[in-house]
Amino acid sequence: MDSGWAPPSWEGPGLYALPGQGEGGHDRLGRLPSRSGSFAGGTGAWLDRLGGLRNFVRQELVSRQLAEQLAGRSGQRVLDIGCGQGTQALRLARAGHYVTGIDSDPVALGVAQGALAEEPPEVRGRLQLLSGDGHQCGRWFGPRSFDVVICHGVLTYLPDPDPMIASLARLLAPGGLLSLLVRNRDALALRPAAAGDWRAALHAFESDRYYNRLGLAARADRLADLSVTLSEVSVPLRHWYGVRVFTDNAPDDATPPVDGRQLAQLLEAEDRAGRTDPYRQIAALLHVIGAK
Repeated sequence: MDSGWAPPSWEGPGLYALPGQGEGGHDRLGRLPSRSGSFAGGTGAWLDRLGGLRNFVRQELVSRQLAEQLAGRSGQRVLDIGCGQGTQALRLARAGHYVTGIDSDPVALGVAQGALAEEPPEVRGRLQLLSGDGHQCGRWFGPRSFDVVICHGVLTYLPDPDPMIASLARLLAPGGLLSLLVRNRDALALRPAAAGDWRAALHAFESDRYYNRLGLAARADRLADLSVTLSEVSVPLRHWYGVRVFTDNAPDDATPPVDGRQLAQLLEAEDRAGRTDPYRQIAALLHVIGAK
């Protein structure tokens, strides 16, 4: 059946330099970063780890949290900035939402396009994947074009998150939701300390800059700072979750438990910790929801 939905018009250029999907990671030995970097060069390592425990927990928890926030909302217009391999974009399209996914990296976008091609026609009709610059979305899409804007693992690679947040906020329709996934600065010292990297742990007390497990220079955010920014752009904080309290220090090659009961218990423990103080305060990642 024709839903009558048409994706928002796209007038932007092609490939862009803004990083796509990424995540925080353990600081490496050697020179510590003085500024955040780019996701360029990290795509291969990121895609190689998609089946790993840490990414699995991240994607599953974020999906649960988004579903909770979108309960009672059907057919939402969703923009996913830095959609990467398309995990969340595909899940939202399967749930009946109309999704526009944007990413800079042609390899990651190719993975997303391949996955989309395997979906049934009704899902393919609800998801378009585009190559473009997240910084320019405010110019390419009109104000109030989307009911939900997702920006996961992108702010990590920007020196200042505020301009991007302001740009995305303008795209939200009244009552719309903004979903941000960032590295938690208030827990930044935990991962290197657990690995015995005391220099990086001490550095984390003084700076929001670090090297992640992909070897890329990155940056972390504090919930309090994001809350102020969200209020300033009229998308005040609605809710927040922690992501990866217990499994963040798992080795890169760790995989999810094969036993279904054990896997369910692991996810339930992570899910409860991500909603409960003080556990969520020391999660590796923060999932922050603002509402316009």
